[in-house]
Parts: sequence; C-alpha cells; structure tokens
Amino acid sequence: MTVPAGTPTQLFVGGEWSDGSEGTFDVLDPATGDVLVAVARAGAGDVQRAVAAAATAQPGWAATPPRERSVVLRRAFELMLERKEELAFLMALEMGKSLTDARGEVVYAAEFFRWFSEEAVRIGGEVRMAPSGANRIVTFRKPVGVALLLTPWNFPAAMATRKIGPALAAGCTFVLKPAEDTPLTALLLAQILADAGAPAGTVNVVTTDKPGTLVETALADSRVRKLSFTGSTGVGRMLLKQTADRVINSSMELGGNAPFIVLDDADLDAAVEGAMLAKMRNGGQACTAANRFLVAESVADDFAHRLAAKMGALRVGPGTAEDTQLGPMVNRKAVDGIDDKVSRSIDAGAKAVIGGAPSDGPGFFYPPTVLSDVPRDSPVALDEIFGPVAPIISVKDDDDAIAFANASEFGLSGYVYTRDLARGLRVCEQLEVGMVGLNRGLVSDPAAPFGGVKQSGLGREGGFEGIDEYLETTYVATNW
Repeated sequence: MTVPAGTPTQLFVGGEWSDGSEGTFDVLDPATGDVLVAVARAGAGDVQRAVAAAATAQPGWAATPPRERSVVLRRAFELMLERKEELAFLMALEMGKSLTDARGEVVYAAEFFRWFSEEAVRIGGEVRMAPSGANRIVTFRKPVGVALLLTPWNFPAAMATRKIGPALAAGCTFVLKPAEDTPLTALLLAQILADAGAPAGTVNVVTTDKPGTLVETALADSRVRKLSFTGSTGVGRMLLKQTADRVINSSMELGGNAPFIVLDDADLDAAVEGAMLAKMRNGGQACTAANRFLVAESVADDFAHRLAAKMGALRVGPGTAEDTQLGPMVNRKAVDGIDDKVSRSIDAGAKAVIGGAPSDGPGFFYPPTVLSDVPRDSPVALDEIFGPVAPIISVKDDDDAIAFANASEFGLSGYVYTRDLARGLRVCEQLEVGMVGLNRGLVSDPAAPFGGVKQSGLGREGGFEGIDEYLETTYVATNW
C-alpha cells in the first residue's frame, strides 16, 4: 500500500512548505511494518522559525473580526467533508484503524471546526456594578497568544481539530506537532486550513521523531503563551514541569482507566453493544476506552461469554481493507505492551475466554481478547491497556463497583448500564470521572466538554468551555 500522490510530507511554516533541517524520518504501515514514506524532521531552528511565523501573524489574526475567523473555520469544515475519503484512507494507512472508524473520525473531527466557527462570534464580556456602587466592573476576553499544540497518534484528525478549532476561533495562532507515528493527517489538515483561507503564519505544522528538543525549544520561547497536550499522564507531568518555569497557560488531556459498570438489572444485550463501542472503537486505542468491566456477580459469566462472542466475530485485517473491523495496533511497542499486561494478568489468575496472545505474521496485530476472573491487583485491572482487551471483574453491588472504579489515580471517563435511571444517575454522581456514558458506549461530542479529573488532566476541550482555554480576561474598573 502506498501513500496517495500529492500527500504533503514537508513542514508547513509561515504559509509555505519546506524541508526539515534534520533530514527525514520514516512513517511505517502498521499492517505490514513496511515504510510508507519519509517525512521532514524538524530541528530546533525550524521550531524557532515556526514560532516566529506564528508570533508575526498573531496581532493581525487577533484583530481579525470574529465573523471572518468563523468563515475560515466553516470553510475548513466543508473542505474536510469534501475530502473525507482521502483523509479516512490516510488515517487507516498510517495509524491502522479501520476505514469505518476513520470515516467516523473525519466527520467527528470536522465538527470541531463547525462548532468553533459558531463559538468564534459568541466571545463575550460583561458590564456590572460593583457591590459597593463605587464603580462599574467591565470585562472583556482576549486571545492568549501563540499556542503550542501537541497531539497523539490514536485520533490524528480529531485530536488536532479539537485544539485548532478553539485556538483559531479565539484569535490564537499556533504551532502543531503531531505524533511521529501519524504525521500525514496533520500535514493534510494544514493544507486544508490554508485552502480555507487561514492567513500565512496562523497555521504551522512541524513534524519530528525526536520531540524532546522540539518541545523544549518551543516552551523556552517567550512568544509561546499556551500549551495544549493530549497524551500519557507521564509525559504530561514532565511537560507541566517544563511550563512551570515560564508559568505557561496549560491544558492537559491525559490517560484514562475507564470503568464500564454493568449492574445486576442491566439489559445485557444493550450492555454488550455498548461495550463493543466503548472498548473496540479504534481497536481499544482510545483514552476513553472501557478499560475495566465491573460486572455484577450474578451476570458476570453471561456478560463475558456474550462479549467474547461479539469480539471474536470481528474481522481482523489491514485498516485500508473495506471489510476490516479491527485493524493493527499502531506499532510493535504497543503490541508488546498489551502482551505484557495480559500475560502477567493470566499468570496472576485471569482466564482467557478468547485471545490472550499476539497474532503471528507481519504487522502489529493483537487479537480481540476477553479475560474473566480477573484479579483486582493484576495489570489489566490497574493499568490503561490501550488495545482490544476486555478484563471482566465481578463486583458484589453498586457500592463495590463504585469503590473499585474510584480506586485509581485516573478519572477521565466511565460507563454505567442499568434499567433504573435513578439508580444509574446515583452511580454516575459518585464516580470520580469527568465524563460518564449512562446506557451509552460513546461519550465524545464536539458540543460537550471533554476532560477528566485527578491525573487524567486539566481543563476541558469542546463544548462552550473549549474556547475558554484560549482566552484571557481583562477587567477594567471605571465609572460614567
């Protein structure tokens, strides 16, 4: 399989395509392990050039009328849908997700451009009387400034647009560094934004397989005023230490360990369908993926076998094949990490209902796996799996489920299945997470605030709240 002709592979800085000062690096096809294409590797000088371009464009973009910023984002939304098949194929090729998932991601990702095109014209302020009556309190909102956006490989389009949309809507220019495994989608998005009318310098994309130097250089530059990162909690902690020196405005969407709670009165057919969506979307490679299935003792075995039948029936193959339902993992390291967690959990007493070992042959495949009788102290019960593995853990009652669900440093998302709405809402209210799917296997929505609590992150993306991450408030005391 080859990359479509015309796919950008250079850096996009200041409205122009250019080579990287550090040569190139290879992007692999996860279905075969073969090289797809070489992409420009940015060096420190390239990053400085990108920041300079963004800083030069910042005053003009901030002063651009909100309606004009809105029009650029709306046009980008339309262009993404026009190029849906091209974007979907590129994601399936470089990341491995199925074409079905990839097409869904394009539509989802484009919606962030449409949503924030509408929010761009609704940036408000306030006028009110001080309680003392001595003066008026006037507030207005201003863009933070140049933003550094760091995105992961698992949703190469949506994780970019979820940051780009509010940044541009608020009047911020940006430098985007996509993950080294999936740079092609981000580069194509840069071209789409340029075609949509984004002025030179507002959009800058730099690619590298050596992100440490690039990020350190950008964060040391006084012109960078905002960091938005999606990725692991470990990397997030390191970035927060780096941003502390300059007190950079930071947003973090970090790791998850989502509990999927099935209460004893749940509709098991509905719960299994929801589990397939919550677990198997993107091959389980999502921070919101159901990670621990906490199932009432009375229905745990039934649920495990129903889920195993559904997962075992999935067609595994290259993401670019039309009939594929589960593609490869993103790279060999991902497969090895999943295998290590599963192997150690089986050694600890878990039983493989289906799967349980890596697939033979080329590419980075791991089969659908359901584990029953999972000990609560095993790796798959404690750590984020990021793959097509469903560990089933029996719980005694609602309180037991809630207690184990909350016994984690993470708190991004969770899922609850029950026929009793009031009971479900009581459980949702007690879960220490930022988002809950109640009788739903999907929580993500561009119009809803996305984010977690505890060590799953800081701030929110999407929804009315998303644009606030790129705005600052100025207060004026006056009288008239």
